[in-house]
Amino acid sequence: MEKHEETRYVKRTQKDYSMSFKLQIVQEIERGQLTVTESTKTYGIQNRSTVVKWLRKFGNFDWENQTPFTMSKSPEQKIMELEAKVK
Repeated sequence: MEKHEETRYVKRTQKDYSMSFKLQIVQEIERGQLTVTESTKTYGIQNRSTVVKWLRKFGNFDWENQTPFTMSKSPEQKIMELEAKVK
């Protein structure tokens, strides 16, 4: 007889999420115990964006004053800019 591994997975609907549940998920993610994707799989949260919204709303990260991410320029782009300045 095979024994199946017991999981904590419980399929939920949007109305199931209590405030304490949301805060628990946010705390586990902020402590590094879970990633966003792991939390959706472990707790049966239907969509990754749901957890991201909770992080923005209840988390400690300052989303309002976050500096925008800019990619560094490639050497070719830098050369083109410098050549444009010389002309």
